[in-house]
Amino acid sequence: LAPIRTLLDRRPELPQVACFDTAFHRGHGALADYYALPERFYKEGVRRYGFHGLSYEYIAQRLPQVAPNIAKGRVIVAHLGSGASMCALANGRSVESTLGFTALDGLAMGTRPGQLDPGVVLYLIAEKGMTPAAVQDLFYKESGLKGLSGVSNDVRELLESADPKAAFALDYFVYRAGLFAGMLAAALGGLDAFVFTAGIGENSAPMRARITEKLAWLGVTFDQDANAARKSLISRKDSRVAVYVIPTNEELMIAQHTLELLSTNRGTSPKLSTAAQ
Repeated sequence: LAPIRTLLDRRPELPQVACFDTAFHRGHGALADYYALPERFYKEGVRRYGFHGLSYEYIAQRLPQVAPNIAKGRVIVAHLGSGASMCALANGRSVESTLGFTALDGLAMGTRPGQLDPGVVLYLIAEKGMTPAAVQDLFYKESGLKGLSGVSNDVRELLESADPKAAFALDYFVYRAGLFAGMLAAALGGLDAFVFTAGIGENSAPMRARITEKLAWLGVTFDQDANAARKSLISRKDSRVAVYVIPTNEELMIAQHTLELLSTNRGTSPKLSTAAQ
């Protein structure tokens, strides 16, 4: 908020547009949004927001061009990077996400722990004497793949490492991805396609292969050669569930939203330049 306030103070005539990473998930039903807490907390804003919305929105826009036969179906999108989450899409709309009130939930990430028993937080504060600020630093900067491995938060370095803890960290990441895929498939009532995106999802063939192995029970038949060749479709033709790799573009979504809003306010039709695309 500091730069927003600074610009408002110094250049009040400049329009500012905020593109919230939670907006794409705002269509969730109450069952997906609520925590099992007294109603007053929900009214104060304690709810499951979901994140990486700009990425998921972009993938939802790309699916009709990449895979029109499944674009309106039941799709899990795995945004796997230093920050990682998964989203269930039904007819191109978000119905469930692994991230909740903050970007700490769900999958283990580069430096964040993912799903955690709230009792761990109470223990760290009450029994270990940690301050809330120290717990926050632990959860945002020292946990996840970095904390599990003691080596790195970078999947590329962990894949190259001979340290058993590095291998364990990757096993943990793959295991949790498989678990959450099952959860999201249950939310969708079945599965038609699975999409990998973001840094790890787009670039790490070994991690795609390992995660896809966990999806066999859902009907995935994996194509190792297509995966190694960095093809867009990495499942076999006879696979009941199609598996795609689709690069995301959050910056383009921000540009589109900004242009649309500014053009609407000025009464002009939005056009995105080739350079911006």
